[in-house]
Amino acid sequence: MKTISRRDFLGKGAMLAGGTYPAMMALGLLRPAPAHAFNLEGNGNGKHIVILGAGLAGMTSAYELTKLGYRCTILEARVRTGGRCWSIRNGSTQTETDKPTATARFDEGQYFNAGPSRIPHNHELTLHYCKELGVPIQVYNNVNEGAYYFAEGKGPLSNKKIKVREVHNDIRGYMSEMLAKSIDHGGLDGALTKEDAEKVIEYLKAEGGLDVDKLYKASARRGYTEMYGAGDKPGKIGDPHKLAELIHSGLMDPDFYNVAEYTYELQMTMFQAVGGMDKIATALEKKVAPFLKMGAEVTDITNLPEGVKVLYTDATGKHELNADLCICTLPLPVLSNINHNFSADVSRAIDYIGYIPTGKIGLQFKRRFWEEDEHIYGGITHTNNDLTQVFYPSYDYLGKKGILIGYYNFNEKAQKIGALSFAEREKFALEKGRLIHPQYDKEFENSFSVSWHKTRYSLGGWAVYNTDTRKNQYPALLKPNKQVYFAGEHLTYLNAWMAGAFESARSTVAALHARVGGQQVQYKAQQ
Repeated sequence: MKTISRRDFLGKGAMLAGGTYPAMMALGLLRPAPAHAFNLEGNGNGKHIVILGAGLAGMTSAYELTKLGYRCTILEARVRTGGRCWSIRNGSTQTETDKPTATARFDEGQYFNAGPSRIPHNHELTLHYCKELGVPIQVYNNVNEGAYYFAEGKGPLSNKKIKVREVHNDIRGYMSEMLAKSIDHGGLDGALTKEDAEKVIEYLKAEGGLDVDKLYKASARRGYTEMYGAGDKPGKIGDPHKLAELIHSGLMDPDFYNVAEYTYELQMTMFQAVGGMDKIATALEKKVAPFLKMGAEVTDITNLPEGVKVLYTDATGKHELNADLCICTLPLPVLSNINHNFSADVSRAIDYIGYIPTGKIGLQFKRRFWEEDEHIYGGITHTNNDLTQVFYPSYDYLGKKGILIGYYNFNEKAQKIGALSFAEREKFALEKGRLIHPQYDKEFENSFSVSWHKTRYSLGGWAVYNTDTRKNQYPALLKPNKQVYFAGEHLTYLNAWMAGAFESARSTVAALHARVGGQQVQYKAQQ
């Protein structure tokens, strides 16, 4: 306790307790996505809308427009729909910009979500579409106190896997102890009456597990070193980690500022689509299948005096498509490489708005050792190395085999690992992963990795705004550029979430329909 000042400890503790979002998530200013009635009046009268991209935003736009009597054509460069909503299964293929095509060799029925994997309970519109499209959902276990923190370094707790519950409860206990002592010694005399202070101290004693002397002592909440049971087995509670050890081992560093249950979007309850998140995309695809042109890579977008012209290539050659209006849902790094005649402010926004580098690897194992040996059912292990996060599956509990996400990394770490070959990524994930789970060596079968910033037709995980681009570039894409409208998660405050695609699609459809019908239609999403 003598090795760190109270001021420094409280500052670091506040961050660990969820006072800031983890920078690596790069989610920006997020807002809830409430469901709204979407009963627009009027009829599109067969107006032809060309939609670029068959991700969630593109297919949702077509789905809603066809309800209103529009004629739609969706051009999708890939041979699959869903965009970044993609679940990797046996036979899935991945083509990155600097690597040969890879094919997943998982067992039938095994999968992992390479893109979105979670639905917050407050993203009502995503849940609305799951219900409307008949996609069953199940609980996603995002918070697991039985998972680990693993910090490489030179501290006394470094290079050891420490249960999340131990770190959380020890730090919570020490913080509560310090606050309780501060209040008891008159440190907050000007803010609280004596009676108020007594109530706060009682709360802190309960919150931090303090004893009658307001000292933090280990309790059952941080777990047992020997489990209790029948007969003469009362169980044994482990000693708490010393505060200085937690700090010097890096367990209060920025890599571990992720107390998920405190972050609005990651608070339980969270959900996932049963059988993989791509079930949502598949359900949408069934609704818009007659309007889909797959393997159609757009090369030119041209606003005409009336209408819009789109050039694309497919297996049969080059083609020209003319339509009344266009909705472009292509990720901006992809759009920036397509010929167009957009205005200067729109072109600048397309080039300036950045996307996060991010990557995942799925590792298939012969048995679910994390469940059988370590009692981990869902949740996340956090590290300070290039793995960043290890995700345990929240489905098929007690199954024979399973796939865990061996790393989920961002920014510089994702760029570093993304530069490796597929085989090198696997080697890296196993080398670092076995430090946490030595069972890797015996149980591993095969892997499949995705670096989104190197994936054709994506070139990034999701849009990342800074103060300048949100203020000066973002608004340029919110309005149509003549006959071309823009939609996607990058045109919301819900970056990185499927809800962003759904919200943007509805907003754009409402704006387009108002223009065609001459009606004052306005879609009011919560911004």
